Amino acid sequence: MIKLLKIICLFIVALIVFGLALCSKTSFLLLITLSNEGTKIIPAEQKPVVLLCIGCSLIASSVLLIIKSIWKACYKTSKLPRKRTVALVLFFEFVAAVGAAILTIVAMPHLDIVTNVTILNGVAVLSTLLQVITQCTAKERNRFLIPSITAFILILTGYVLFLTLYIMKDPTDIKMITWVGLAVGGSILVSFNWWENYFRLIGENSSSVFLKDLSRDMRRGQNILHICSSLLRIAVTACVLGAYVPLSNMDWEVVKSIPSRETRIVAITIGVQLISSALCHWFAVAACKMHALRRCFILPLYLASLAVMALLIIPVIVYYQDYRISLNGTESINFTSYCNVVVDGRNQSVSGSVFPELVLDVTHTLCFLDMSKITDIGILTGSAVAWWLGLVLATLHLWYLNVYRIQRTQDLFVRRLYEGAFIEQSLLLNTRFDIQTKNRTKNFRQFETSMVYLCATMWHETYDEMMNIIISIFRLDRYRPKTESKFQDFTFEAHIYFDDAFEDVAGTQERQLNKYAKNLVEIITEVYDIFTNIDEKFFRGRQQIPAQKVIRTPYGGRVVVTMPHGNTIMIHFKDKELIRHKKRWSQVMYLYYLLGWKLMTKYYARWQRKEDEKELRAEVQREKHNTYLLALDGDTDFQPAAVMLLIDRLKLYPRVGAACGRIHPTGSGPAVWFQKFEYAVSHWLQKTAEHVFGSVLCSPGCFSLFRAEALMDDNVMKRYSTKSMEASHYIQYDQGEDRWLCTLLLKQGWRVEYNAASDAYTNAPEEFKELYNQRRRWGPSTMANIVDLLGSTSIISKRNPSMSKPFMFYQLFALISAILAPATICLLVAGSLTFIFRIHAAGALVMAVIPPSIYLILCFKLKADTQINLAAILSIMYAFLMLVVTMTIIGSMVKDQTILTPSSMFVIVMAMIYVITALMHPQELPIVFYGFLYILCIPSAYLLLIIYSMVNMNNVSWGTRETKPAAGAATAAVSTPQTTAQKAKNIFYRAFSCSKCKKSSGERFQGQQPNASQENMIPEPAQAEPQNTIVEDVRITEEEQGQVAPVFDSPAQCWVTQLQELSTDMQLQEDSLDQEEQEFWQELQEKYLKPLPDDKERQKKIANDLREMRNKINFAFFILNALWLVATFTLQIFEAVFSITLPKVGLDLEYTGEEIQIDPIGFMFILGFATSVVIQFFGMLYHRIYTLIHYVAFMDTVPQEQKSEKQDLYVPGKKADSDTSSTLNSTFSSSSMSLSQDEEEDFELEDSDDEFASRLYNISPDGGTMV
Repeated sequence: MIKLLKIICLFIVALIVFGLALCSKTSFLLLITLSNEGTKIIPAEQKPVVLLCIGCSLIASSVLLIIKSIWKACYKTSKLPRKRTVALVLFFEFVAAVGAAILTIVAMPHLDIVTNVTILNGVAVLSTLLQVITQCTAKERNRFLIPSITAFILILTGYVLFLTLYIMKDPTDIKMITWVGLAVGGSILVSFNWWENYFRLIGENSSSVFLKDLSRDMRRGQNILHICSSLLRIAVTACVLGAYVPLSNMDWEVVKSIPSRETRIVAITIGVQLISSALCHWFAVAACKMHALRRCFILPLYLASLAVMALLIIPVIVYYQDYRISLNGTESINFTSYCNVVVDGRNQSVSGSVFPELVLDVTHTLCFLDMSKITDIGILTGSAVAWWLGLVLATLHLWYLNVYRIQRTQDLFVRRLYEGAFIEQSLLLNTRFDIQTKNRTKNFRQFETSMVYLCATMWHETYDEMMNIIISIFRLDRYRPKTESKFQDFTFEAHIYFDDAFEDVAGTQERQLNKYAKNLVEIITEVYDIFTNIDEKFFRGRQQIPAQKVIRTPYGGRVVVTMPHGNTIMIHFKDKELIRHKKRWSQVMYLYYLLGWKLMTKYYARWQRKEDEKELRAEVQREKHNTYLLALDGDTDFQPAAVMLLIDRLKLYPRVGAACGRIHPTGSGPAVWFQKFEYAVSHWLQKTAEHVFGSVLCSPGCFSLFRAEALMDDNVMKRYSTKSMEASHYIQYDQGEDRWLCTLLLKQGWRVEYNAASDAYTNAPEEFKELYNQRRRWGPSTMANIVDLLGSTSIISKRNPSMSKPFMFYQLFALISAILAPATICLLVAGSLTFIFRIHAAGALVMAVIPPSIYLILCFKLKADTQINLAAILSIMYAFLMLVVTMTIIGSMVKDQTILTPSSMFVIVMAMIYVITALMHPQELPIVFYGFLYILCIPSAYLLLIIYSMVNMNNVSWGTRETKPAAGAATAAVSTPQTTAQKAKNIFYRAFSCSKCKKSSGERFQGQQPNASQENMIPEPAQAEPQNTIVEDVRITEEEQGQVAPVFDSPAQCWVTQLQELSTDMQLQEDSLDQEEQEFWQELQEKYLKPLPDDKERQKKIANDLREMRNKINFAFFILNALWLVATFTLQIFEAVFSITLPKVGLDLEYTGEEIQIDPIGFMFILGFATSVVIQFFGMLYHRIYTLIHYVAFMDTVPQEQKSEKQDLYVPGKKADSDTSSTLNSTFSSSSMSLSQDEEEDFELEDSDDEFASRLYNISPDGGTMV
């Protein structure tokens, strides 16, 4: 199915490119034909209209380029180029513009149709010459030097044959000689269009500093240069056209009085030409990005010229032969006689079919030549073939061009847009030329191997949830084996940071791993066993899992497992008494460990050895740029292809700091069904709109790829490690850590992207209480971060090219909509009450406001659990009411016999948008059925939940996966202050425990069996306490720090020994950290991650501050809603005065004679909300197209070995399909498709400090793939 979809997509794109190129070229040549002096469809006095259309065709792309460049100049930072750069660029653009205008407006209308079709291929003459020069200056053995020379000779031969045919026909015809000379000169001047393609390479190969600086300056100031050059081309075309018309004794006044028939003919022709040219360019770019350069780009464009020739010549031949047959041999006739009698002797037709007249007009252009003579036909055919073969040989290097999937447009094409007059030539010659040597492509450098760190945070995940992520990691190990060198795109390490992994157990000398940590080790053993296929070979001799490492660390412990294919997975068990716990601090822990220790330490050591500092800086920058962190939750399930698609985004676009995938909630029950639809709509519309029109604001921590360079930027990692000191920090920093991290990236100018083809699955809350507690965290933190961004709009819009002021206004409107959501729901309910009970709208509004007002007051008085229980009851009641509301809207449409009321139109438009959006995601279409449940839950989600979140803003606990200590669990004895002797005794006991533990651990691997009775000496561990508290992360009381040493019943039992005995199939050998890493962890803990001491005064102050902040924000929040409701209430009371009156239109769209009264405020709000949804909808359409492009490109470039690889794995209670083929099916089975606005243009290298990126993203045969 996947392969069939790819074939269908490629075939459709190839057909579209071919068809659009055919339409563009045919319509342009018809315009040329209509402007010929002897053609009859357009009278001679009306020819200026046709010439004007030809001029429009020439300047259309320049107009588009001006608009685009002005937008980008305002949207991005554009630098002014130097005067000499401007002068050089404008000189070449002037030459090319003059050539294009003279060739198409002045010369081609006087030539025959065959020459007009093929002379445009002669515009490659200068390109072939520059190819020869470029390859010679490279001073290497070049593969395409001979084809370039041959192409140059063939094009010159075509010119010679062309001149011979026309001049030798009548050497005394000075006018024709002039037209022919202008045609040759114009086509040669047009060939200057693509000088930049070769100037770049000549400058790089030259030792001239001037040429290199010029090339760099052109790249930095390209927006300004494009604006200037486009204005110049428009002016030149206008001047040539304005001068030629009066010189040819024509009058511009005719433009005002052209008849309707001629207007229709010309308008349709130019319309087809302009639209098909623009679409052909877009689809050609898409074909290259889809990794189908040969099949969907080169071949269709080659064939387009031949098809145009056939399309125009075959009807001429058919009509000529029909005429000869119609004479029945009564008289002999040749082509010249046919021209005199039929073509030129006809009267101008003012009615009837246009096609026969077009054929005869095309025939007229050939009447100058004697088509009855073999010599004329031979010379004409020879010139046409020579020009076409010259173009083919001039672009032969494209067949061997290396293109990476979703290659950036600026890396594929030199000029931003196209030349509408010669669409296929402009696209082929505009494609970047790179020197092809015998063994490599000189200017394509290999993508450096990236390093990806998988960083998962765990706490209280269930056995099945942990199984999901471990299988995903082992699956990735098999997809990119470290033991095989054939895969050079990336390597990876997996790190799992397990929060609060230790607990106190009575009878043991030190803290033990809790049951969740033990489960993780058991799962790794089980999955390792499966992925090595031990069970399949059981009867041949059971394989033993290699011994792995267990290490004591300053923060707790570590287990290091080398997976079957050589990649490493490290489990970091955190002891909350040794290191700060909570998710954000786990993230800080791995950021500093992976980026500070693993990435930077080696360079620091080399710097101390006095190595070259400049070279070291370059190496550091390169490695930071190519190091990525994949943030994961402890229950995330993903396929390797999903990771690859995120890596693509960061590899190709240097200013992308993070990229996230499509998150699918899993689980069962109504709460999960609601979230499935909510997540779908959020990703389908909101995230795609952010991606297309600006930047994604939140890259979720459950599955997102971050660039190390972005994380290590100023005020990102350092700021992220800041401890919460104020009440607002607890909301913004700790409640939505992933959103805050993205806020920091956006403020530093980095872009965050969304890739819908990269699917990941994570468990969603299945209980009503857990869902409310989760959203209680997310709501306030989301609002806090958006307000933070909006408050810095001026700075961010200057620093971040993706965050324009219009986009920030869009976010402001979204924030206002979210704030006013409770009042909007009340208005919705009031409308239904008005319809059902026939009461006044104002009274209905009062009734609708009473229940949420009571709930709001009770929330300030009741406990959180009671609030949630009350919300659950109200949610059920509101669900029934929403059902009535839905039926009410439908009933009002039926009753009033109209759909053209604001509420009816709003509902219908929204329904259509959601249905079309779902159809654009066919694999996720069943989610639409959850939309009915979503509608019923709207009051719960947007009224009750918001009230609960706002009132409980001061509760900064995590809210999910929290468990209470089990009943009867051992409690710590009442602690008393320790004496100095007792402290010494306690230290002695712990040291003794460690030594005995290490000894027993060593004996175990010397052949001794572990003591089975020791397992019975470990009591059942108590459940861990909730991860978060109201204020602080960890509390270490003074009493705990000074408690009496306990009595140990099992002095030799420690967590290492316990883990070794637990893992019987996978032996764990104890190892130790090296001294430098030990010191690193100790310093890191001391500086950033030291457990926070218990400061009751500060806790009390923060708790009070949180309450005060809650009260202030709630006052402002609900006052705004109240003002909205009061304003609406007032307008409803005085509806006769303050209302908009619209005529009522029935279902047949005819006026019924009645009027509709509309509340102006409500109408404006509905209009604004509908506008934002429509914007999101168009963003989604754009996003889907580019995702399809990325998807097809990925399918075409995934290594063949992995496509055929198949291995069925079985996991108890879970079907695990891990072969790569099924991986791709799974990956793209849901919302599978993504990309963005002409985003390749968003990251054009205009700044001098981006030179590193421009060098970095050149591709070699190893980095790209032959297409």
